[in-house]
Amino acid sequence: MAENVKEVSDETFEKEVLNSDIPVLVDFWAPWCGPCKAIGPVVEELSKDYEGKVKFLKCNVDDNPATPSNYGIRAIPTLILFKGGKNVEQVVGMVQKAKLEDTIKSVL
Repeated sequence: MAENVKEVSDETFEKEVLNSDIPVLVDFWAPWCGPCKAIGPVVEELSKDYEGKVKFLKCNVDDNPATPSNYGIRAIPTLILFKGGKNVEQVVGMVQKAKLEDTIKSVL
């Protein structure tokens, strides 16, 4: 995992995501999920492009079941963009980098 993309857990979610001063993109994923592995490098690239503007986190849904359940996540990968502690954008499934980048730009 890239140094710009950190793990977030059920225990650290509120502090890292809901109380963040900048927008946060959370990648809900699992190690066995093929599309999750495919979108990982895209998220890492974007984390470098938007360093300091957006925080990038990954949440393993197998290890942290409470948080995905709270946000009604039924499919992975699901990427949720939070701003001011609120879910402002959600992208489900493998998407192109440009689509993800447009989603990020829409909240900046």
